[in-house]
Amino acid sequence: MRVLSGIQPSGSVHLGNYLGALRNWVAEQHRDAFYCVVDLHALTLPIEPDELRIQTIECAAALLAVGIDPQRSTLFLQSQIPYHTRLNWLLECVASFGELRRMTQFKEKSDAQESHRAGLLTYPVLMAADILLYDTDRVPVGDDQRQHLELTRVIAERFNSRYGTTFVVPSALVPAAGARIMDLQEPTRKMSKSQSSPQGTLNIMDDADTIRRKIMRAVTDTDNDVRVDRREKPGLTNLLEIFASLTGETPTAIAERYDQYGPLKKDLAEKLVDVLNPIAQRFHDFVRDPGEVRRQLDIGAERAESIAAATYRRAADSMGIVG
Repeated sequence: MRVLSGIQPSGSVHLGNYLGALRNWVAEQHRDAFYCVVDLHALTLPIEPDELRIQTIECAAALLAVGIDPQRSTLFLQSQIPYHTRLNWLLECVASFGELRRMTQFKEKSDAQESHRAGLLTYPVLMAADILLYDTDRVPVGDDQRQHLELTRVIAERFNSRYGTTFVVPSALVPAAGARIMDLQEPTRKMSKSQSSPQGTLNIMDDADTIRRKIMRAVTDTDNDVRVDRREKPGLTNLLEIFASLTGETPTAIAERYDQYGPLKKDLAEKLVDVLNPIAQRFHDFVRDPGEVRRQLDIGAERAESIAAATYRRAADSMGIVG
């Protein structure tokens, strides 16, 4: 059983990334796991070259800090493997314009950008290439990526039907709780590396005082009635779901222990400090030694490239590509 997932180096890694995806990556390392920093996807956003370089290393450092072990899984940069872009073109000739145009993230992000890049439309196909190159069985993803994974499945099945069985058709691995952590200041919007408010985003490298301040200032409401109600109490419900993700309880069970918001926020803040502070310390240790981060990435890339090359050649042969 092989698992693969990737994370984009655009902005700091935050609590939503950790609870919605990265924690599950660590849990899946006993399988044949491939994890990549998808730096090519970051080019769909306006980002300066120096900023991309820094954020790429910091993103890889964050993966190491949360517990990704290069001795147990394969960790690499997407751009280190040329077969991602080569397979992307083959798959673009299988996917349809209508399918890409219907992607929810494309519609949301293109509406938000005055002049969006063509890559914003086509990057779900590159994501499909990322996954299919490694004969992936399962893809640990957050709630917002399930539509893209479904497109990957459609492309793989269409390719197999048209050109003969070539790709493994992957399935999603989505956590039951914590898959969609919301912004602490705007709780109707998902916590995001690129779009969330600074005070609404809890980064995994935030210090203890910052964590406490952001949680205590998190938007709730005024009636102090502690209950799960996503429609009427989105801010409170978000805090309860974060708490539940950390403890393994249900949000309702946690809500039943409190009759005021203040004690709930204080206990949640301390739980987050306990979980995130060791990660932050490891992160800063890795960032201080970027050469070691690159060494770990290079080791992973060597293995990844050998597998990707074989898959690409199989796909190209199936389509009639001679070279």
